[in-house]
Amino acid sequence: MISPEILPLVIFVARVVETSLETIRMIYITRGHQYLAAGIGVVKVAIWLLSTGLVLTNLQNIAGIVAYIAGYGVGTIIGMELENRISIGSVVVRVISRGDPTPFMEKAAGMGFGITRLEGSGYYDSAVAVLLMVLPRVELPRLLAVIHNDFPDLLFTVEDVRKASESGRIYYGKSSGWISRFFGW
Repeated sequence: MISPEILPLVIFVARVVETSLETIRMIYITRGHQYLAAGIGVVKVAIWLLSTGLVLTNLQNIAGIVAYIAGYGVGTIIGMELENRISIGSVVVRVISRGDPTPFMEKAAGMGFGITRLEGSGYYDSAVAVLLMVLPRVELPRLLAVIHNDFPDLLFTVEDVRKASESGRIYYGKSSGWISRFFGW
């Protein structure tokens, strides 16, 4: 039996871990990582059963109920932060340049990013260059730092990739393995 003084802490920690795992699991589901999501789901449900059981069998412990509720919010934030650190998957970065994109393209290519250039026109601008890049999510902060610091006039968007062809190379720099990214190394 857990003492009533320690019970809220146990419930809070269990709820934080369970909600963090659920947040990560949902992100992996949307990215198509079904086996990883299933494994995380098994652990998450076990923790959920324990934490919910502790609350339901100790309804007189108001601090335990508050800890359960607070653990949900904190767990969501921690889960999102963990997922950002893990950075599994790829993203599409779309860059739109009103001027000559060559300096940016040279810098990005020197960092190992493959680039596809399309010419386009906008309603307000007669000619624009649209640059498309598919890159590992773990490399996104490095690319965005270059855009923000060296090319702040470029318009960009970032989208997650759910599935992609495995026949083409998308990134020419040094990449880390998924196990390293999973554990945040």
